[in-house]
Amino acid sequence: MNKEFLLTLQNEIAELEQLLIAKKQLLKEVKNNIPNETVLPAITQNTDNHSTPEDKISLFRSLFKGRDDVYAKRFESKKTGKSSYQPVCRNEWAKGICEKPKISCNNCTQRSFEPVTDEVIRYHLEGYYPTRNEWGKPAPFVMGIYPLLANETSNFLAIDFDKEAWQEDARAFMETCRLDDIPSALERSRSGNGAHIWIFFNKPVSAVKARKLGSLLMTRTLDRRPEIGLDSFDRFFPKSGYSAKGWFWEPDSPSPAKSGERKKS
Repeated sequence: MNKEFLLTLQNEIAELEQLLIAKKQLLKEVKNNIPNETVLPAITQNTDNHSTPEDKISLFRSLFKGRDDVYAKRFESKKTGKSSYQPVCRNEWAKGICEKPKISCNNCTQRSFEPVTDEVIRYHLEGYYPTRNEWGKPAPFVMGIYPLLANETSNFLAIDFDKEAWQEDARAFMETCRLDDIPSALERSRSGNGAHIWIFFNKPVSAVKARKLGSLLMTRTLDRRPEIGLDSFDRFFPKSGYSAKGWFWEPDSPSPAKSGERKKS
């Protein structure tokens, strides 16, 4: 091993050490911009499977606070079998009013969205509409949230892990949150093959700052556990820190927990 190689290696190590110092300082600055009192503490309400529907709805509203003037509904394409979400509109497929699929919802002048109500949240928690489908069974229902508010703030940050190493990656990220005194909640995804980590704020926070906090927690996790790579990380919600042209500037967040929805892995 020659001296030139050793010198190069030492220089690279020095650069990495300086980068680590800079990242830690940046994390400190972001945490100062989003003080600990802004992040909700661990959930301590005595709400469980035996609580009243009203208590469960109240807890849901206190945590998953997005836009209240519109919500999304999960659907599965009969052609492709793939699932997605779309806003719930009173005029959808109404004869003489709705012009889908010729005109998209974004460009429609007749849209009239349904607001988030306690009844809608109840349907989500129960997992179905009270109305019957063509087979005489309750119609499945999953609600999606639009987390980016009109002033480009959000009440929570969600981190989505959904690839092969999601369990190890999610545990490592949760441990970083614990070490940095940032309360967080872990939820297994609908498929059972992924996870959502939720960080709730007790007041709206700039979506840019919320996403920056998530990025720095990812960096901090990689600083501690460089061997894991965090390859299962998919995205943050809100997906963007800024609103784009058009009504639906922010796609729905991962659907929060509800009963009877998890598939066995």
